[in-house]
Amino acid sequence: MKKKFIYCILAVFTAISCGDDFSTTPAVGALSDETLANPAGVDLLLTGAYSVLDGQRNNAAGNQFGRGGDNWWLDVMSDDAHKGSTDGDQTELLSIEINDIQTSNGYFRAKFQALYAGVNRANAALSVIAGIDREALLPADAAAITAQEGEARFLRGHFYFELIKIFGNVALISVENYDAQEFNQPNVEGTPVTSFVNSPAWAQVEADFQFAVENLPATQSDPGRPTIMVARAYLGKAHLYQSDWANALTELTAVINSGEFELNAEYLNNFNAAGENSAESVFAIQFAADDGQSFNGNIGGTLNFPGGGPFGSCCGFYQPTIDLANAFRVDANGLPLLDTFNDSDFLNDYGIESDEAFTPDTTTPVDPRLDYTVGRRGIDFNGFGEHIGKEWIRAGFTDLSGPYLPKKNVYQESEVGTNRGAGAWGQEHSGVNYNIIRYADVLLMAAEAAVETGDLASALTYVNEVRDRAASTSVVQAVDGSGPAANYQVGTYASFPDAAFARAAVRFERRIELGMEGHRLFDLRRWGVTTTVLPDYYANETRTISNFGPKVGPYTSTYDLIPIPVDAIGLSGGVLSQNPGY
Repeated sequence: MKKKFIYCILAVFTAISCGDDFSTTPAVGALSDETLANPAGVDLLLTGAYSVLDGQRNNAAGNQFGRGGDNWWLDVMSDDAHKGSTDGDQTELLSIEINDIQTSNGYFRAKFQALYAGVNRANAALSVIAGIDREALLPADAAAITAQEGEARFLRGHFYFELIKIFGNVALISVENYDAQEFNQPNVEGTPVTSFVNSPAWAQVEADFQFAVENLPATQSDPGRPTIMVARAYLGKAHLYQSDWANALTELTAVINSGEFELNAEYLNNFNAAGENSAESVFAIQFAADDGQSFNGNIGGTLNFPGGGPFGSCCGFYQPTIDLANAFRVDANGLPLLDTFNDSDFLNDYGIESDEAFTPDTTTPVDPRLDYTVGRRGIDFNGFGEHIGKEWIRAGFTDLSGPYLPKKNVYQESEVGTNRGAGAWGQEHSGVNYNIIRYADVLLMAAEAAVETGDLASALTYVNEVRDRAASTSVVQAVDGSGPAANYQVGTYASFPDAAFARAAVRFERRIELGMEGHRLFDLRRWGVTTTVLPDYYANETRTISNFGPKVGPYTSTYDLIPIPVDAIGLSGGVLSQNPGY
């Protein structure tokens, strides 16, 4: 369901394009509920809800780059990514990276508002659906309305899920609240929530996804619309995020056994046009680009391209960490170095200018996913030729950015005419879809749930399935055509001897399979390891970026939830309460 037609639809009626902030009264629409009370009208409202999956809407507030649906900037709070670029550009994001967490930060405001816009657009569709007399419709139209209700509940569940995992204890706005224009709902019930795992809002998320499971069709004609199994994947993920292992495993196993999804043969096809809406894509934001500055491209990620580089792009943000690159080293059997990967740093060109000699490490055994995730000097950059180092890195050596570039969010050279949306000052509105959930994620979530329920055999099978694909995928080739660009090796685990080993293996596999895809921070939070993993990361990263550690403040468990934006609390008239510790 590519978004090329969304903006002309939004011009027809304003009810879903204005006033969908948390506490703003919606404008009166140009089309009445009665006019929309049919499958075609409801689909217009659903299109409005789909359109805000990427966070983009009219009259949006907060930092424009904070509302993107791929959660790239939340990786900056983890050990996967630096803010990138120069420290002085986007200082609000620098504050987030160095743990100077302010309730007035525009990134928080933008994300909070965008997600509530999604909730209210889903409620707009549900409100119209509630007023339809289905018994008066033809059977086919009544069935269509029921399926559309499933879509609206699914979308609302998605937006609430995102709100919970970012902000924790969030307000729920019902259809009745929406109809009465009672948007200022409280977010505290009983004991203050200090972790998203215990948010009382999960019950609504589960109810929305369960309704979707029971009412969505098994197949959809439009790519980008959810099916029963997509909803079950989300329901399983919701259980997983609450450490409800048995129910998570039930749902995720059903998805696996359905046969609806499978891994792409090529790992790269999760990040290019060839793999869009493929069998591995469970649910994705449908981006599209044209030969200009496309409104349907990934506007929230426009900063995250080389600061110059082979196609004159901007702005050098979202740089992979040295820590992440280190994680791709493997032992003689091609298995991850679970406990020792960060004992030393993988060779990099930090502090070396492009006109100075540097030879990349092509002998140390590494997982091939390294060079599809991390752009490093001397290795081909998405078909654009050799990454030449510092000249493609906007940051200076005194900035907290490091030597690497992101690759998964950047289109391939062969897709310049199809997936590139470019404009002034080097903007890039990429048309590469963002997979919110892909099948490899489902397998690894199922593996995690299997470990925690004592089924180590299933966990081993699921992890090895992901590793088998990594072993069989094509690898990045040397720029001189001499063969593979590095010493790529991937092995599979012979066994999981105990739960502790299995848990470590599954968690590590999530990082190297899903790195730079917006999941890492939330994994660390739900595992309860942020206060141990992140301080170690700060110390290890400082071995190379010497001023990183001195600039980063201590990480505390308070930061496991982002603060409710102070502007939102003010607009609510004090009905919203702040998260503990802020």
